Amino acid sequence: MNKDLAELSLEIGQKLKASGHVFSTAESCTGGNIAAAATCVPGSSEYFKGGIVAYSNEVKMHLLHVNPRTLALHGAVSEETIREMAKGAMESLETDYSVATSGIAGPGGGTKDKPVGTIWIAAASKEKMLTFRQNGDEGREKNVERATRNALRLLNRLLEEEMNDSQ
Repeated sequence: MNKDLAELSLEIGQKLKASGHVFSTAESCTGGNIAAAATCVPGSSEYFKGGIVAYSNEVKMHLLHVNPRTLALHGAVSEETIREMAKGAMESLETDYSVATSGIAGPGGGTKDKPVGTIWIAAASKEKMLTFRQNGDEGREKNVERATRNALRLLNRLLEEEMNDSQ
């Protein structure tokens, strides 16, 4: 495990443990890498409930409750879809927070509007949602690694914002 990811996962875990909250993941292009980063921390079962790797639209619809209309209008790689994936993960896995990713890791599959390296990321709580569009193709492995790191950073930022809002 990358040292940066392990430290970020530890920091997130400490915040979640201190607040008594739990989180889940809904991953498409990252294929479970965010969940793997979360569980590299000893004791992560106290704050990480699980994840759904939703590579197909059928899984996005049936397990994460993504509206078929959203997929038809915006596609799987869109802000609208990852918002619904994040909400669906919290609902299905009964968590306080979630992280969702969907994108085109490459090397193929890109289009003019959504080139390879386009990855949408969401971090959500019941009250708030942050989204981020990752751009740029550095090859499949780097694209996935960057998305995993960006997803954890986004969750960490959401946790910090909510901690500051409650003070």
